[in-house]
Amino acid sequence: MRQQMRTGIGFYLLILVIIAAAVYVSGTLDQGGQKTYNIVNFTQDLEDGDVTSVAILPNEEVPTGEVDVRKKDGSAQSFYVSDVTEVEKLIRSKDSKLADQYVMKDVQKPSWIITTLLPYLLGIIAIFFLFSFLSAQTAGQGGSNAKMMNFGKSRAQRIDPDDPNAKHFKDVAGLSEAKQEVEEIVEFLKNPARYTDLGGKIPKGALLVGPPGTGKTLLAKAVAGEANVPFFSLSGSDFVEMFVGVGASRVRDLFRQAKEKAPCIVFIDEIDAVGRARGKNPNMGSNDERENTLNQLLTEMDGFGSNSGVIILAATNRADILDKALLRAGRFDRQIYVELPDLNDRKEIFRVHLRNVKIDDSVDVDLSARQTPGFSGADIANVCNEAALIAARKGKNSVQKQDFMDAVDRIVGGLEKRTKITTAEEKRSIAIHEAGHASLSWFLQYANPLVKVTIVPRGKALGAAWYLPEERQITTKEQMLDEMCATLGGRAAEELFIGRISTGAANDLERVTKQAYAIVAYFGMSAELPNLSYYDSTGQEYGFTKPYSEETARMIDKEVSRIVNEQYERAKSILSEKAEGHQQLTQVLLEREVIYTEDVERIFGKRQWTSRSDEILNENEAKKSQSEPDKPNSEQTDDELLTKKEQMPPINETKNNAEIPEKA
Repeated sequence: MRQQMRTGIGFYLLILVIIAAAVYVSGTLDQGGQKTYNIVNFTQDLEDGDVTSVAILPNEEVPTGEVDVRKKDGSAQSFYVSDVTEVEKLIRSKDSKLADQYVMKDVQKPSWIITTLLPYLLGIIAIFFLFSFLSAQTAGQGGSNAKMMNFGKSRAQRIDPDDPNAKHFKDVAGLSEAKQEVEEIVEFLKNPARYTDLGGKIPKGALLVGPPGTGKTLLAKAVAGEANVPFFSLSGSDFVEMFVGVGASRVRDLFRQAKEKAPCIVFIDEIDAVGRARGKNPNMGSNDERENTLNQLLTEMDGFGSNSGVIILAATNRADILDKALLRAGRFDRQIYVELPDLNDRKEIFRVHLRNVKIDDSVDVDLSARQTPGFSGADIANVCNEAALIAARKGKNSVQKQDFMDAVDRIVGGLEKRTKITTAEEKRSIAIHEAGHASLSWFLQYANPLVKVTIVPRGKALGAAWYLPEERQITTKEQMLDEMCATLGGRAAEELFIGRISTGAANDLERVTKQAYAIVAYFGMSAELPNLSYYDSTGQEYGFTKPYSEETARMIDKEVSRIVNEQYERAKSILSEKAEGHQQLTQVLLEREVIYTEDVERIFGKRQWTSRSDEILNENEAKKSQSEPDKPNSEQTDDELLTKKEQMPPINETKNNAEIPEKA
């Protein structure tokens, strides 16, 4: 390190010396420079008779020159003039004796080495030392400075099979269908002759498509680890550069390295950065660097032989914008969809992430999986990490069930704000609103089961109600209407029991309006517009024109308004019948600020319907008990698990917003 510092300091000192020398030389060559002695002083000395001799030295650029003056006191002075003839006239007019004694010398020609060659030599020396220094730094560090000297080199990170960071399928939880497909890729790399002997060709590429955080990158690394082959990983943005041709050069270098290390896997993450459909960029008619990079990528993927042993994996969550030439057979032969994990997959993901977390016996993985519908693998990892942080903050020796409840609350609803100032009237209004949601969800068959209701402010919400969403494969119109009715319960309760409405239902109204529009325009469930769908599955949406007339648009608006108003009146009707129970629930909320399922059950009685998740869980446990007759304790454990479901942490929330949310 010290040697590098010394080298750097010495280099910069050398540069300063060269610059100083150049400045000095240029100063000496500048014939127009200023001296302390000038023509005015010379004129005064002539008038005083102090000048004994004068020598005029003309420059090459006549009539400019230099005048050397010797005075009576023995001192010598010199100054530059723009016209030496004017000095001659001045001498003749001021001193008649000196007029015959002054000397006019020949034209002074400076050396061509100094005037022409020396500045160029100094510049060449400076450039030489500059590049020498950069090369030394690049060779010694190989870091950010290396990027300066290696524009066209690939930035792919190589992971060898013996790397301790290599991943395997055991590190990938869930994704059973996706893993099954990528296992074939592993077989292609391990035993290619098995397929080529029959005349088959090994696929050149596979595209992993799915929402963010579902484990696409991890799956690709696991494929490389299982196949025991080198793994080249880089992002699509690593190809993009401001210099023309750099992206294409990096593509060529990447594939050159891959061929040298074959068999291997090349993984390009976020390939949509360079694989966007051509001809859709704003720079119309320009030579787009991104298109050049894509063209080179297409060429390289087509240039592989069938037995090259190099397979390209790519990941994106924007498959709809990729160029069609990239997705054709022979390049990315197959698309593997990596979906959000279902219940069983979430169980496995929780078990993986809990390996390094100290948990006690109160933590139930099965219940945690039920509590997190719609969570990706990255979200589940965040839940486990947040629970550990909460437990550490409280000074616990292990992570408990309550910590996981708090973690999900924190992620879904936001941080509690108990210090937020609210008046007694505002607090009562929030309690009535949230009690309306809780009451309706209890008496509607297809509404999501209630878990927890709070009037403690969280994030931007003044209150919230959490439910366990049903993970349905298909949804009926009745189910959607029940969900809408429960969502409108807060606004309906405000109108019934307070006599006025507020902006607290803004989030509820937004959700209900979108749901009603989906019923009419997307799912074709409206009586006025049956079996018609105006949904654009390509994801491009409609531009300036709609696929329906203005009359149809008015009909859609009318149907949406009718559906919402019907569910609103339905909500008010149910709340009017259950007004006494709603009042009791409101009072409990005001006293305790937080209520759970058992509190609602104590007021309204046991809920009539069993949730879909409970039905599935009961079926799975029944099958499990039948397949394991030798384990009598399993049934008892399962029953205990079912009795704990009402203590589950909150999952889905219905927010009571203080303000109308901004449109995205």
